[in-house]
Amino acid sequence: MVMKYVQRLGRSLMLPVAVLPAAAILMGIGYWIDPEGWGSGNALAAFFIKSGESIIGNIPILFAVGVALGMAKQRDGSAALSGLVAYLVTKTLLSSDTVAMLQGIDVAAVDPAFGKIENAFVGILSGIIASICYNRFHHVKLPDALAFFSGKRLVPIMTATSMIVISGLLFFLWPPLYGGLVSFGEAIAKLGAFGAGLYGFFNRLLIPTGLHHALNSVFWFDVAGINDIGNFWSGNGELGVTGMYQAGYFPIMMFGLPAAALAMYHTAKSNKKKTAASLLLAAAFASFFTGVTEPIEFAFMFLAPALYLVHALLTGISLFIASTFHWTAGFGFSAGLIDFILSSQLPLANQPYMLLVQGLVFAVIYYFLFRYLIVKFDLKTPGREDDEETEGIVTAPGKDKFAAMAAQIYEGLGGDANVVSVDNCITRLRVEVKDMKAVDQQKIKATGVPGIKEVGPQSIQVVVGTNVQFVADEIAKLRNQ
Repeated sequence: MVMKYVQRLGRSLMLPVAVLPAAAILMGIGYWIDPEGWGSGNALAAFFIKSGESIIGNIPILFAVGVALGMAKQRDGSAALSGLVAYLVTKTLLSSDTVAMLQGIDVAAVDPAFGKIENAFVGILSGIIASICYNRFHHVKLPDALAFFSGKRLVPIMTATSMIVISGLLFFLWPPLYGGLVSFGEAIAKLGAFGAGLYGFFNRLLIPTGLHHALNSVFWFDVAGINDIGNFWSGNGELGVTGMYQAGYFPIMMFGLPAAALAMYHTAKSNKKKTAASLLLAAAFASFFTGVTEPIEFAFMFLAPALYLVHALLTGISLFIASTFHWTAGFGFSAGLIDFILSSQLPLANQPYMLLVQGLVFAVIYYFLFRYLIVKFDLKTPGREDDEETEGIVTAPGKDKFAAMAAQIYEGLGGDANVVSVDNCITRLRVEVKDMKAVDQQKIKATGVPGIKEVGPQSIQVVVGTNVQFVADEIAKLRNQ
């Protein structure tokens, strides 16, 4: 049950994740044009960087809206709006400025944890709470005096109220979590190459929560006297040592993850490869070129969490190997091709070409290990989800046929008297009914759909095909009449 919920969460993230590769590439192009000024010295670079940053910099908002929309029983605009409301409430209540007012102290004295409250974890949490509120309150009828706020208008109100309570809990829980990770980072920094490996493992493991920023600050910046990024680029450090907390990421981001994406593409169901390719191959290029890995990682971290754990372990191993052999390179943006070329000429870059050799080895490991695990354990990576079986899919050529199909399917489901809710994934209608006995499966099959699947005493799925959205839209019109 929990795994199905997590995988459903992963599918909900596909909509916002699909936007990220283009944004990453835009930022990478801008950074390539002006790597030192980040656009301050070149208007064209600034245009590209800010265009991509408008998306990458707002990942939490994208996740809040996408998760709320995907996890709600009906893909309704009020659910998406509630996701945005939930995130804005938390972001505002736990901002450094607000916390300073609540505590009656200067902003500079506020716990630094609150400076990192705008993260993917809060975005996903906001979307989940919004979807729960939608599913619970979208049909509630209030007394006549408050009737204006009934139904879907009630959802964002209840969502905001819920997030006030959750923000109150995070007010006390977030700082110790953040501070604990900083202390943990300071401890493992004393372990040399093994510590670098541990750091790489936990860095990836914490990506979904946003707490990786706490860990990164210990190693990359001057929190505990390491300042790995600053020292590497300024040349103020030790050859083969400074850069050890950056170098091991290059084999992963330039080679490992793109190879993993290729493995996921090759193991996708044959009639879903095009859909998988549109996400995975673009994400792979973004990872290789710019070092932005979120498009790939969020594509499978919830759909196949065990596979993401393997990825975290391999990342740790990569940092350990690079640190052990003192191969170093650095990044100002992320560990992609752009930063590799720029940093490989710096004084503290030590045998950076060996990171490419290491990367080729990791590409082979990632590809074959991911492919084996996906097939062996039937992991639900993009293109392999149960909701995306597409054998014999009917591709209807025109809108009239969609309307006719929808009318007959809806009638077969029992119409208004029996249908509670209708949702759709990539290829299926997912329907909740009051009485399964009232469903006429023969009438539904007569429309030419490839199949029908009962998934519970009151849940049924109708396999339509890649045109399912158009059928779902027509059914929505029938339900609103």
